[in-house]
Amino acid sequence: MPSHLIPRTQANLHLLPSSAPRDDDIDIPILLSTLTDRKWTIAFGTLLFSLASLAYVLLATPQYEANAVVQVESRPPTVPGLATSQSAPVPPPVDAPTATESQLITSRRVLGEAMSRLGLDVSAAPVRMPLLGDFAARVQQRLQPGALAPAWFGLDQYGWGGEQIRIARLALPAELMDAPLRLVAGERGRFVLFGPEDRPLLTGSVGQVADNGHGVVLDVRTLVANPGARFDVRKFSPMAVLAGLKNDITVTEQGRNSGIIALTYANPDPQRARQVLEEITQAYVRQNIARNSAEAAKRLQFVTEQLPNVRRELADAQAALNAFQTNTGTLDVGMQNQALLNQSVALDSNIRQLQMQLADVASRFTPSHPTYAALASQIKRFQSEKARLQGQINQLPDTQQGLFRLNRDVEVINQTYANLLDQAQQLNIARASAVGNVRLIDSADVNPTLPAWPKPLLTVAGGTALGAMLMVAFVLLRQMLKRGVEDPIDIELLGLPVYASIPFSEKGRQVAHRPGRLRRDGRPRLLALRSPSDLAMEALRTLRTSLHFALAEMENNVLMIAAPSPGVGKTFVCANLAVTIAQSGQSVLLVDADMRRGTLHQAVGVRSEGGLSELIAGKIDPEQAVRAVPGTERMSFISRGAIPSNPSELLMSPRFKQLLGQLSRRFDVVVVDTPPVLAVTDAALIGHHAGTCLLVVRWGLNQQREIALAKQRLEQNGVDVRGAIFNAVEKRGSGQYTYTYYDYQTFHKPVPGN
Repeated sequence: MPSHLIPRTQANLHLLPSSAPRDDDIDIPILLSTLTDRKWTIAFGTLLFSLASLAYVLLATPQYEANAVVQVESRPPTVPGLATSQSAPVPPPVDAPTATESQLITSRRVLGEAMSRLGLDVSAAPVRMPLLGDFAARVQQRLQPGALAPAWFGLDQYGWGGEQIRIARLALPAELMDAPLRLVAGERGRFVLFGPEDRPLLTGSVGQVADNGHGVVLDVRTLVANPGARFDVRKFSPMAVLAGLKNDITVTEQGRNSGIIALTYANPDPQRARQVLEEITQAYVRQNIARNSAEAAKRLQFVTEQLPNVRRELADAQAALNAFQTNTGTLDVGMQNQALLNQSVALDSNIRQLQMQLADVASRFTPSHPTYAALASQIKRFQSEKARLQGQINQLPDTQQGLFRLNRDVEVINQTYANLLDQAQQLNIARASAVGNVRLIDSADVNPTLPAWPKPLLTVAGGTALGAMLMVAFVLLRQMLKRGVEDPIDIELLGLPVYASIPFSEKGRQVAHRPGRLRRDGRPRLLALRSPSDLAMEALRTLRTSLHFALAEMENNVLMIAAPSPGVGKTFVCANLAVTIAQSGQSVLLVDADMRRGTLHQAVGVRSEGGLSELIAGKIDPEQAVRAVPGTERMSFISRGAIPSNPSELLMSPRFKQLLGQLSRRFDVVVVDTPPVLAVTDAALIGHHAGTCLLVVRWGLNQQREIALAKQRLEQNGVDVRGAIFNAVEKRGSGQYTYTYYDYQTFHKPVPGN
């Protein structure tokens, strides 16, 4: 072929590597154009997500959120009653132990008290119709608050709004714990409780305790429902209830080290949400006070245990003093020794008091605790003072020393006993009037008119955004997995020059897929005849021009049109290309050589019998097989004929070669439509007799490896593939591959005066 006749893409072929497919890379413009091309798919998917989000907002059971606020004071809890010495260290104020208190709020001790008071381990709810039951019940309650709705459509087994049930007590054997039970309402407040597999457990009436004698006890205090309505009843294990409560309650600190703790709890019933959170906060405050009261009670027990011992010691000391005075005749310590006595009594009293404090502290802290160490240091210092004072006392006469020692013991024990009595009174008061370091700032409350979830605007906006992201990801993933060629360069890299790029024709698709309406006028279903100004036809005329000069230099005028796989539009290209060649004044013969599944006869508008298979078999002569095409003057057609059992053997027979030789001499151009290359070997057999072979590649369908394999298979059988026809090319949004074809209609200039 002369260089001036080679298409532009072929002329530049030497500038491109002749290797296999180019490496994949990320091309932002291509991605954007892909999204633009699939904008309606993305928009439709996003709309579906928006509608689903809206349906969720309407049908989802709303959750109402109760909230409360408590304050934890940043001070150590103090318990009056056990006085510390003035020299003992006073614990400094500490930051609010919010982390610790947050764990205490959701502890089993606090949550368990709320569970017991409210009976949260027993669940009872009416059975609703799936999907629409809850929505219908909410609408009915808005229209008639508190009223019992009648059953819809006779479905009295469902609740339609206004049903109420309150179970005061439910006792079950271990095997029925956590098992789904079913309570069916009857007439006049009667009911029947069914177990698993609809096994009746007991029958009872509202307000009366029902007992089946086998461990099932049920006390229903309130039951408002239509006869036949069913309720789902279940008794949960305490640990499961506590775990659910702990998971549903949110505890957050309002500001760093502020000591302000906010609690939230959500439930479909706003009153239930308020009751649960109210019980939890009240139990938390009560237990905080109880902890301080328990501290006072513990210290009171210690003081009470010491009082009898000290009282006995005081009695013994007084008796010893009286006996000494009687035996020695000494009545009192001399005035000069009174100061020594007072100092000694003060030291012994302090030491004894500190030792009692140390015993109390030792029950709560280790010896390494600062308070314990400080008390031990104080005792050691006072004992040193006592030893120094004892040296002065030892210089007194023996009688004075004995009287001095006995008076000191009486005074010290007497002061100790008085202090213990005073502490016991203070601790009794402290135990009765203990105050914790937790205060309830805002009691639990809920807004019944504004559910916390779902939030309509947020849910719909989030669902729409999620839908858009998923649809974009779907389009990109589909495009990545599809991996069909979308650029002629990808074909040229395989060594195939692109002779023409035929844009996708919506009119051509309509013409090919609506045979009933088009056959009534007797015209073929060909785009070249129905819409000759279509963009696809302009591309086929460009291909005709290139082939006009190329065929002149080939060994014969037989043009074979092949394709790697089915569904690429090969039949469309063959039929309409043949029409355009005939319209240029050349005689054209269109041959349907796909004797397996050929459909050219449908496009041309003739029957398939009496065609190529019968002609090769010698059953008919060429004059009977060659038929004129309606609507064209110089175009003839040979159909596939009856489907033979051995199409490959027919194509290998010498008669097929002789037949093509006769037809090529009779017509200017012979266009042969073949089966797919990768499906059967028919195309390779036909290619031996064709002067020119073109491969039709469909945009976005055929992969590079598929095209390369088809080309390789033909060349291995001695068929030279001249180039490719890029069919059904879709215009990309980014303008990556656009066309210069436009509809060119005749313009009639109006005649003046008409």
